[in-house]
Parts: sequence; C-alpha cells; structure tokens
Amino acid sequence: MLEDMTSTNCKSKKSSWDVAASDMARNTFNPIRNIVDNMKIDPHPDKELIALSIGDPTVFGNLTPAENIVDAVVHAVKTGSANGYGPSVGYLEAREAIARSYSEPSAPIDAKDIILTSGCSGAIELVISVLANPGQNCLIPCPGFSIYETIALSLGIDVRRYDLLPEKDWEADIEHMESVIDENTAFIVVNDPSNPCGSVYSKEHLQEILAVAERNKLPIMSDEIYADFVFPGEKYYNLASLTTEVPILACGGLTKRYLCPGWRTGWIIIHDRNNVFEKEVRSGLLRLSQRILGPNTLVQAAMKNILEETPHSFFEKTIEVVRDNAQLCYSRIKDIAGLKPVMPRGAMYMMIGINLKNYPDFKDDVEFTCKLISEQSVLCLPGQCFKYPNFFRVVLTLPKERIEEACTRIAEFCKQHYVLANGDA
Repeated sequence: MLEDMTSTNCKSKKSSWDVAASDMARNTFNPIRNIVDNMKIDPHPDKELIALSIGDPTVFGNLTPAENIVDAVVHAVKTGSANGYGPSVGYLEAREAIARSYSEPSAPIDAKDIILTSGCSGAIELVISVLANPGQNCLIPCPGFSIYETIALSLGIDVRRYDLLPEKDWEADIEHMESVIDENTAFIVVNDPSNPCGSVYSKEHLQEILAVAERNKLPIMSDEIYADFVFPGEKYYNLASLTTEVPILACGGLTKRYLCPGWRTGWIIIHDRNNVFEKEVRSGLLRLSQRILGPNTLVQAAMKNILEETPHSFFEKTIEVVRDNAQLCYSRIKDIAGLKPVMPRGAMYMMIGINLKNYPDFKDDVEFTCKLISEQSVLCLPGQCFKYPNFFRVVLTLPKERIEEACTRIAEFCKQHYVLANGDA
C-alpha cells in the first residue's frame, strides 16, 4: 500500500516547470491594440504629433469636470466617509441617485435595478457574462467598439456582426441584423450614440431594432455611455422607454458626459419586462458583482451631488466644443478629393471614408494612416480597428486650433498622394 502511494506521488510530480496560460487569457484579443501596436508610428520629426485617436476627452486639457464634481469627490476624501469597502452592487445612496436620474415614466427604475461597476467596460463585461454561455453568440454592430468582441471571445462566446449603413447616417441594416440571428444567439448589442460613428438613432429606427429583438425573443445589451451626448437639434431616446416587451440591460457611467474616465465608475440598469430577468439574470448579476469588491467608493459617495448638482451649462459647453469641432472637421474634409466624411450627430467621433482607387500608394486604410503619421504626424485609427476597412476615425475633443491644423495636414497629405481614377469627373 505504501509503495502504491509512493509510486502515485512520484508520478504526480513534474520534472520541469510548465505553467500554461488559461484558455481565457489565450482567447483575449484586443483588435485595436493588435493593429496599433503593429503600426509603424514614427511621427515626422519636424511636426508635433496630433493624436486624433484617443477616446479620452480629458487628455488635451481643454475639457475638465465641473467644479461641483471635483468638490464632491474632495469632500468624500476629506471626511473619510468612503474609505472602506462598499457593497458589491454599490452604495444604496449612489444607486438611488442613478435611479432618480435615469427613471422615466415609461421605463421606471429604482435602486434595486442598479448595479455599480468599474467603469462602463466593467458593466459590459458583467452583462456579456450573465447573458451568454461558451458556444453561444451575440450580435454586435459593424463598425463597433472593439471591447464587445474582446470580452465575448475571451469567454468563449462568438460574435456575429450586423452592418451599419454610412449612407443612412450609420443606421443598422435591419434585414441583415435579422439574417445573422440563429438558435445560438443569446442577445443583441445596441450602441446609441455610437462609438466610432457618432450616430444618434431616431425613435423610429430604435423601434425597428426593438421589433427584431421582440420577434426573436432576444434581450438587448444597450451601451449608453454616450447617453444624452447629442448635438443641438438632435434628440436622445432611452431605448427602454420605447418597449414594454423587450428586456434590456443598459450599460452607462460617468466617463464621457462628466469628463472623468479615470474615475472608473459605471453601472448596469436592469430594465426587466414581464419578469424575464427575474428567474436567473438578476440574481446572476448579483453573483457576478461579488467576484470583486465593487467600484470606486469615493466617487460613489459623491454620486448624488454629481448627478443632481452639475449645472446644465456644463454639458452644453462640452457638447458645443465637440459639435463645433465636428462641423469644422466635416467642412474641411468633405472638400478633399477621395475622402468622404459622415457628419456625426453626437458622441465624440467622426468616421471618414477613403476611396483607395484615388490613393494607389496604399493597399488599405492601415497603410494610409501609417503614412499619415510618418509624413504629417497626424494619428488616426484605421477603420480595421472597428472591423470596417477603407475608413478612419477621428476624435473631436481636441482644442479647435489642433483640429484646424490636423485638417490642414490631412489635406496636404491627400494632395500629395491623390490620383484621378477611372470614372472620376
């Protein structure tokens, strides 16, 4: 008996180190990082780099949080009221403040419908984790924010893309959306207003999307990090306010509208319909939230003040800066032969199409943007980062003079490389 145990123990011992990464780690892949890290980003030595690639509205220094937002967090620090661990779903007072701010007569919510997370990306991870199993799939927009795919694939969940139509201000191709649904589809992702497109959907179009979800009995993950971040004259519709049938998990946060992405405070709003989420999803989200000890407690303590005391003029000023930059960039780029910008209606981005027939020096949008960096020191993200080739994305939160200079350099770059293609006038 002793010999058998000794033999078994010997067999279990390894003769050398062999520590493998997990399947999740091996399956984790960020398309943006993969493309950008392999780009030759060597700016022109005589021109200062202008980064139209960074989706952080605070890095240029021209957009900062409102004074009351900063004061509220400083107060939380000085009083020491939020130094300890918070509940995994977040402080009750913070959840009540979110519920008051985002509840609507046609989509009422209260504190039990809110789960605080580490940024909106943390909310997205929890929602994908609770709605699908390995081997299932989810529908994501194309072009779309890369994190949906990164998280899903790391969990063994496949992604299927539904097309957005640039000629229709990036509306979803409803027919195509429905055609990619199968028996393994677990949910649909909707991002409105959109990164990378800057689109803002009409009420009628959102109702078309909801009709697809209702016909196929699929819940929706609604990425609403740019909720209310729309230009003057446009209207933002809360997706959940337009349906009594489709259950929705909405992902939001302070990141963009309140100009504090580094504070990592997001949330999930559970918009249940007919108790669809009551059976397992609501409790599943609670269990998933307990894997970590919750998001930033200092910001949670300041949440009521942030949501209820920030003046409307603060939001108007931010949107005015982005809208003015969008109009400036669009007016300059639309006159450049071989480029076709799509004017955004909200968020912080613009997508610009490239007619590569006019730019034969470049095989694709990645090569186009690489050369734009090396020759003009203007950094944009190629469309392939969003699975949408022959476009590039620009960020619109820079100071106006930097936008103007970037447009001048892009025009100079295109003038040097443009050739007349067959069929051009």
